[in-house]
Amino acid sequence: MKHSFTETIFQILESFFGAPAEEVFEQSQLLQYINFKTRSANRGSKARGSFANLYAIYVLLEDYITRGFHKRGNYANYEGAMFGQLFKRQRELSFGSKLQNHALNHRLNEEFRKFFPQSEILPILRDVERNRYWINENLLKIKVDRKTRNIAPAVIAIIEAYITTKRSAFESFIETCEQLKNVSAGSEKDVEKFITDLLAPNIDARLFEIVSFAILKYYYHDQVVYFGFARNRIEALPLSLYKTGRTNANDGGIDFVMKPLGRFFQVTETLDVRKYFLDIDKLEKYPLSFVIKSEEEISALQNKLEANARKQYPVDAISKKYLSCVEEIIKVPTLKERLQEAKQQGYLSKILDEIIRQSRVEFNYEE
Repeated sequence: MKHSFTETIFQILESFFGAPAEEVFEQSQLLQYINFKTRSANRGSKARGSFANLYAIYVLLEDYITRGFHKRGNYANYEGAMFGQLFKRQRELSFGSKLQNHALNHRLNEEFRKFFPQSEILPILRDVERNRYWINENLLKIKVDRKTRNIAPAVIAIIEAYITTKRSAFESFIETCEQLKNVSAGSEKDVEKFITDLLAPNIDARLFEIVSFAILKYYYHDQVVYFGFARNRIEALPLSLYKTGRTNANDGGIDFVMKPLGRFFQVTETLDVRKYFLDIDKLEKYPLSFVIKSEEEISALQNKLEANARKQYPVDAISKKYLSCVEEIIKVPTLKERLQEAKQQGYLSKILDEIIRQSRVEFNYEE
């Protein structure tokens, strides 16, 4: 696979290895994997970034190089890096402050195995009892022209170049947002187009969730419901939408929650209805509203849901129970309509503020 960042990878390899750079790449599963994981580098901030697995590789290689194993060898006798130190280090890296332990513990190895199913070599070795970790040195030593080359420093340089590119793209995104906040009233179309473009099919799933939240928050916030525990004590309460945490979190399928109605929202970019039913199951069949990155008609989406429900659960009582848990389907055109309403009510600037605020949190971006 070749993409725009592949050229950067080859430039770095040539700076380390000269003419054999391409052959080093062809012989290295690790470099090929990293090439795939960095494909979003030059697509701007709106393309999904890959940090967790790359950072797991980075911190292990950093430990490997810091201790000089790439020069003096004898890595086989190393007692291994402590998990706590590796975990702390990956959270110090750009965009890494909220990373969890999954990549170091299993996710990197699982994904690597999918890429190279015939290979018996996995990137991370670990001693669970002692909580010690190693990079698999067999992936670092590449033999070309009867000479063995250690690619550890080159891999570090490639990942650092990827981080720099993604950070630059995100800073540009934030800067654009800030500039649009200050546009004149006559330039509202620029703000509207910018936000609408963030709903496009190729946008990072995290940004789609953030923009969906910002739009819906200001769509609902001036709607009022009446609650009370006694007829003579009824209160008018505005609908308030809350983002429950970070995207891709293990939160049981709750991305947004609405107070005081207790509505749950799940944002998804898949049309695989099995995922919808899994989310419903995780919440013990509590009703869910689905925000779907799709341009399809709602009737078409509902027909797919019904067909798949009956396919998975041929007993009517069961399939109807699942379908009854789909409280509402909100698709991209619906979000655009609600953005228009927000514009008419003068909330474009607030939506943009919300996008900036949530993006800083989601992408671990410090001022």
